[in-house]
Amino acid sequence: MKMNELLDRFVKKTFFPLLILLGINIVSGILTFRAYGMSWDEPLFYNYADSIRMAYTPQAFSPGFDFEQVFGKSPEDHKIYGPAYLLLAHPVEQFIMSAANADLAPAWHLVNFLTFQAGLIGFFFLIRRWISPWSAAAATAFFSWQPVFWGHAFINPKDIPFMVLFLFSMLFGFNLVDRLTENKGFPWKTFIAAVLLLGLSSATRIIGPLAGILIFIYFILKRSWRSSFYFLLYALLSIAVMFIFWPYLWSSPVDRFIEVLKHMSNNPTELAVLFEGQLFRANAMPRRYLLEMMFITLTEPTWILFLAGLILMIKRMIQKNIDWRDSSLFLGLFVFMMAYLVYNRPSVYDGFRHFLFIMPPVFAVIGFAFEWFWQKLRAPIFVILVMALMAPGVFGIIHLYPYEYAYYNQFVNGLTGAYRNYETDYWLTCYKEAVEWTQLNKPGSPLHIQREFDLAEYYNHGGNMIDLQKEPETAIGKGDLILFHTRGDLDIRSVLRKLPVVHTIGRDGAVFCMIKQNQ
Repeated sequence: MKMNELLDRFVKKTFFPLLILLGINIVSGILTFRAYGMSWDEPLFYNYADSIRMAYTPQAFSPGFDFEQVFGKSPEDHKIYGPAYLLLAHPVEQFIMSAANADLAPAWHLVNFLTFQAGLIGFFFLIRRWISPWSAAAATAFFSWQPVFWGHAFINPKDIPFMVLFLFSMLFGFNLVDRLTENKGFPWKTFIAAVLLLGLSSATRIIGPLAGILIFIYFILKRSWRSSFYFLLYALLSIAVMFIFWPYLWSSPVDRFIEVLKHMSNNPTELAVLFEGQLFRANAMPRRYLLEMMFITLTEPTWILFLAGLILMIKRMIQKNIDWRDSSLFLGLFVFMMAYLVYNRPSVYDGFRHFLFIMPPVFAVIGFAFEWFWQKLRAPIFVILVMALMAPGVFGIIHLYPYEYAYYNQFVNGLTGAYRNYETDYWLTCYKEAVEWTQLNKPGSPLHIQREFDLAEYYNHGGNMIDLQKEPETAIGKGDLILFHTRGDLDIRSVLRKLPVVHTIGRDGAVFCMIKQNQ
């Protein structure tokens, strides 16, 4: 077979458009991953990654061993997070540190980003159940090129990995039920993958079993009663995998599972959150908070395409062009969780980052709009239209780099309009740039850190850095520098708010970090 014939056959493969997208993304990620600052949740979380491996050593079971050590420096916070992702990703992070000569933060950022790319593969093949390859690729690209997702893909080792594992749990769970229904022999490979993914998802976040519940409902709707034993085995083995990958559950599985479930359901935090120009406590946010944040932090075409796609999706269900059971259950994940969150009002903050796992259904529905475009338009027109719809996201990624996760759309006049009305760089990733600027331009000057000292200290290379929370303001000498951030308007609520600013870090008039100097 000639080379051009092989190429032609390859281009016609259903996964070809996905490969194009992944190629663009991975090259971009490799070229940029070192620029992202560490978020304030990362230092202790990666310490957890280093410590939790101790739970799987003989030392952990020796007499007198304090098992709390395996949860790192912040055990009360981290033991309620299952460490499955950290256990699996840690060897990859170590390899990147060695192969790419990268230190801890950028190595983890690249691992997190590659995990997100894996999630795009799962998303693509899941929505291929309902739409054609090029439409699925367009929806996948539209999803991946949302600035908020692109930014979190690097700096968020909690919510992005869980979203990916949850997504794969749904994909392989649906596939398992389908294969069991076909009665064409037992699908061992699919079964093992489904068990592992549901177990790993559950051992990453306590809400992981929700994927299993949705798959169970799908199983009931498919009425494959002769496969009940295998489905029960799927559930039991998934629980076993969760138990293996979550050491906190080992001493008292049922009690501790319930304990974590109660804790995470309420998420009892009272963080101050800036919303619509006012400060609220996270446990007293207005009901509209999540809906509004989704509306203003996703690109402008998103919800218009969602509504159009929803109409087209329902139409195809009525016409029986797609299976209503799996498609409605996947969308139901978003509808159910949003209804629960709006009604129950748990503590919420940092936009919708804790609920990234419910967002893929939104972009799956958008895929139906792209499918309609694909069917009605000629290929060149389709490509031009899709590029136009993706332009706001692509521009936001390029323009805000490396602070893409702080994106706001033009419904609030972008970051310019969001500043002092909503949180922007709420995870203080600007500390990297701020500390590096100080050490380059003000070498030797004492730098006092207003908050999250450990985060700033990570970027300290021989400088004189002091934790402001452990000293009185009177200890700040004349000419000393102070690093402030603007989360919760903390800079303008400080007793040092009137000191002159010598440098700022931000975008579009929105200041994320500022360095002041004592007079």
